Amino acid sequence: MKEFNIFGICSPQDHYMVDISKKLDEVIGLINKRIYFTMNRPRQYGKTNTLYQLEQRLQGSHYVLSTTFQSAAMILLLLLRL
Repeated sequence: MKEFNIFGICSPQDHYMVDISKKLDEVIGLINKRIYFTMNRPRQYGKTNTLYQLEQRLQGSHYVLSTTFQSAAMILLLLLRL
């Protein structure tokens, strides 16, 4: 039975999701043209899931580097405490 997910990556088999395949096609077109793009949306808008799906679609045809700045923020906080 599907449910709404409010934390982490969504799974189409387990969670209700909006079909963003056309939007991903547009973003891949920008990437192939070497055009920069940004994602700026409020919390709980699907940014993490969009990037995850984009990464899955690009595997095999592009080199994908995933990173997070959350760990960098934690390191900075630890350094400031010294």
